[in-house]
Amino acid sequence: MWEPPNLYALLVMDPTLIDFPASFDTDRLTIRAPRFGDGAQIAQAARESLNDLRPWMAWARDEPNVEDSEARVRQRMADWIARKELLLLGFLRNTDTLVLSSGLHRIDWDARSFETGYWVRAKYAGQGFVTEAVNGITRFAFEHLEANRVQIRCDAENVRSIAVAKRCGFLLEGRLRHDDLGVGGDLRDTLVFSKISPDEFHRYDQ
Repeated sequence: MWEPPNLYALLVMDPTLIDFPASFDTDRLTIRAPRFGDGAQIAQAARESLNDLRPWMAWARDEPNVEDSEARVRQRMADWIARKELLLLGFLRNTDTLVLSSGLHRIDWDARSFETGYWVRAKYAGQGFVTEAVNGITRFAFEHLEANRVQIRCDAENVRSIAVAKRCGFLLEGRLRHDDLGVGGDLRDTLVFSKISPDEFHRYDQ
């Protein structure tokens, strides 16, 4: 006899017990969790992309080195195991060539709410890789993490990030005025885009 799920049990479940794949493929990418040794590739990709990253990423003000990048990778590996934050790196399929960095952050496992962000290696910009990755990661969140919501937050002047959110079908929810400090210390506005699960969308659409 069918019984309804114990919603309370679902809410209080220890996130470390939630199982899901550590990698998946899109048309051109393998997107996976961080591994030992990824720091060198991340540092190299970031060094090649500093001109693109510095207007938006505070961590890009200083040229990254391998040791610091590897230390961050290992912290993100621990965060992955604890289900606190899910760094996802995108590589050309069947290669070890890093194309982009993304992930799922600001995780609320009770509400199944996630945020995704992204940066792309400069030589792969403008080729649709970020759009492909965001679509894949969003699908991964809905199918494997039972997401109810995935959001994108970006600087209101970051034209490229805004374009990605729109191409991926995220809905602009609003503009948070003077929500954050830019890398130069000036107050900036933040745009919030979101997708909700197909089931929720149909429920609200009735």
